[in-house]
This record gives sequence, structure tokens and C-alpha cells, in this order.
Amino acid sequence: MHQTPSLIRETFPVGPLQCNCTLIGDPVSKKAIVVDPGGDHQFIFKRLDELGLKLVSIIHTHAHLDHFLASGELKKVTGATLHLHKEDQFLWDNLEMQCKMFGVPYTPVPAPDQWLSDDEELACGCGVALHTPGHTPGSMSFWFPQDKLLIAGDTLFRRGIGRTDLWGGDYRQIEQSIRQRLYSLDEDAVVVTGHGPDTRIGDEIRENPFIRG
Repeated sequence: MHQTPSLIRETFPVGPLQCNCTLIGDPVSKKAIVVDPGGDHQFIFKRLDELGLKLVSIIHTHAHLDHFLASGELKKVTGATLHLHKEDQFLWDNLEMQCKMFGVPYTPVPAPDQWLSDDEELACGCGVALHTPGHTPGSMSFWFPQDKLLIAGDTLFRRGIGRTDLWGGDYRQIEQSIRQRLYSLDEDAVVVTGHGPDTRIGDEIRENPFIRG
């Protein structure tokens, strides 16, 4: 049987708040998306170059400052499109204020080119966007079924969940998103979290102290 080659996937912490940035590349077309480029744009360029990937799309799990700090530079150099869920536009419009609050230098970022929607296919043709509100109203997760890979942003962490005390956060919503959307995925799936180490869906269903499956 013909086996489709695995996606190229690399995750590394970037920026002042050490947000996990993930590169996803199609091994055949060499097209790539970057998820949550929270800083260190030169390092991101270097890795794309070393992996022989062409960046076509910059996607965001949500619009908190630590997940976007390199987006403007990446777009300027590559022309890749910027994507975000519409319900986080109010946060995107206030990125400068967020940076001031956290004492982080602000680099202007253009408006998103396209709004992400639930169940939308991603640019690499290898994954789908899932609307998982709660941490923010427009929080998204990205699911790559063939590779059993979930990029959860700040919705789900290893033995933790995203905080809901920032702008637009809602505990009831994040609980629903995790139970109904994320815990229904393959239990063997690897979860790339917004900060800190990877985990697995099954481990969180059994051991997450905040939301058990």
C-alpha cells in the first residue's frame, strides 16, 4: 500500500514569553505554514531555509501578543497570508496596548488577510482549523489527522488548561471546547501546547486535573 510521507513538523519556543512556534511543511510540495510566530523571526527564517520550505501561510491560535510578535516580519519578507479567527479581531486591534501592559516592545503587524473558520482546510492541504473558544473568543486549534497531531495553542496544556481571566476569556466555553472538540480526537494524538512540553490527548483525558475526560 502506498504510504503518504509524514508532514515535516518542528516546534520551538520563541520570543520573550517563550510561546511555542510550529512549522508544518508538506514533504512533497515543500509548502509550509507557521503557527504562532511569537518572536525571533530570524531563527524562523533560518529553519524554513534549512528545511527547504516555502512559507505560504501564517496562522494564529489566538491574538494574544506572545503569539504574533514575528508575524509582521514574516509576512513582509515572504508575502505569506495572515490568518486569525474574526472573534479575536478586538485583541488584534489592541496588540500595542497588550505589549505595553506586558512591557514587550511592539512591532506593528498588518491586519489579517483572511478570517479562519471552523472546519476550514489549512493552506498545506493537510489539516483543519477547529474553533475552540474559551481562552479567547476566537481561539483555534489545528488538527492534522494523518499525523495524529493537534496544535492546541493556549487551550490545552500538559496537565493544564488556558487561563480565562484575560480579555474575553470564558471558563464554561473552554471546558466545552476541550471536552467536545479536543477530547473526542484520537487518544494517541500528540498535542503541541502554546507553552511548555507536548502531551497526548489520552493522557489529558485521564490525568488533567482541571478537565477530566
